[in-house]
Amino acid sequence: MIDDTPDRPVLFGLHYLGGSARAFEGVAERLAGRVTCVGLDLPGFGGAAAAAGQDVAAMAADVAARIRAAAPRRWLLAGNSMGAKVALALAREAEDGAPGLEGLAGLVILAGSPPSPEPMADDRRAAMIAWIGADAATRAREAEAFVDANVGAPLEPALKAGAVADVLRCRPEAWTAWLARGSREDWSARVGILRTPAIVLAGSEDADLGAPAQAALTLPHLAHGRLATLEGVGHLIPIEHPAAVAEAVLTLLAEPAHDIAPAPVIPVAYAALIRSERVNARLRAALLARAEPDDPAYRPRALDPVGLAILRAACARVLPQEGAGHIDLAARIDARLASGAGDGWRFVRLPPDAEAYRLALRTLDAAARASHAKPFVTLDGAAQDALLRSLEAGEVAGALDAEQMVLWFEDLRADVARTYLAHPVALARMNFGGIGAGGDTFPLPGFHAVGIGEREDWEPSAAPETGLETAR
Repeated sequence: MIDDTPDRPVLFGLHYLGGSARAFEGVAERLAGRVTCVGLDLPGFGGAAAAAGQDVAAMAADVAARIRAAAPRRWLLAGNSMGAKVALALAREAEDGAPGLEGLAGLVILAGSPPSPEPMADDRRAAMIAWIGADAATRAREAEAFVDANVGAPLEPALKAGAVADVLRCRPEAWTAWLARGSREDWSARVGILRTPAIVLAGSEDADLGAPAQAALTLPHLAHGRLATLEGVGHLIPIEHPAAVAEAVLTLLAEPAHDIAPAPVIPVAYAALIRSERVNARLRAALLARAEPDDPAYRPRALDPVGLAILRAACARVLPQEGAGHIDLAARIDARLASGAGDGWRFVRLPPDAEAYRLALRTLDAAARASHAKPFVTLDGAAQDALLRSLEAGEVAGALDAEQMVLWFEDLRADVARTYLAHPVALARMNFGGIGAGGDTFPLPGFHAVGIGEREDWEPSAAPETGLETAR
């Protein structure tokens, strides 16, 4: 067991491909006296080079066993590159209540290999596999080149020598297994969206897994995650900038627990109308259900987490929301798509709704990458708007053709408007009194003042900004 206390939690560090536990030595030095930092050798690497089991599940199981043996009361995971993918898989187990993994307090993702297959050019993947089993001189030369290529600035000689030595002592089968299979595993559905507070660090000099990749592929899986870019840093973040890793750990530990995001406030007068006898019980229940706060860790059922992130970005451009509180239009659209509910018709040129959304969002993201060399979610608002306007004009095609994208965008705008207007806050902002025409008893109260410009005495007319209470 680790000698931890409630005031001294434990950080378990999971290293990059070709690394070892000592990648986190600098982090441990900076956390000394506040957090116990335990670097772990993943199977096939470092001191565990002889160990078998190099797929993500096997590595996560190995780490879980060591955490259970340590039995920390409060702990965090820091994962760099390969280690990040393992950390995300393990965090899902912890959140799902796996025995012995209670007490997870935070995630620090460092240039993480995402839950989805890791983006890497096939020729570079093949070249890395080819040299790991070569003669000693070739391996030594390539190992040094590998370390140099993955840092933003030259390492101190001792740090570089240790990093090169780690690459050379790894098990070639483990190296190859990760590149050929482990990095390509798709854990998106299994990881889903995690509630654990997280900080994602990316190096500005990291080509494949820098900030754009983290924003597009990793952040969508973190309900309470945020991204920070480290200028001048490459891929081996715990070696290059251990102070930033330590700071992220301490930041997570100092923050209060995240709660459900607040819902928009229903104005007082409208809340009173919802509660009144003029609204029948069925409608009242529906309105109150729609007014419930959205879960930031909502797990999509029709889309995947990456698709949901793209949809959220698109919805924010179609209908920007201002003021306190936020309606998660994308999550509500996903829930509708998954339920199969709808208005009973679709454009004949489009596939069924859920499939149309999946293909359209993929096309939209591909168009952003083609025109801006960035994922759609990382573009600024002006660039996103311009891309959506070109889509509307029939200039974007991919998994769906240009005409289909135009039709889908019409559907999207209708879905956004319909979802927003179903919320009682939207009805209140329009001073819509139609909900008060019924009730549960006969005769129904109905309307009496029906002339132009006439309003009933009971109809709300106050500006929503004056409301301070909800209907709950």
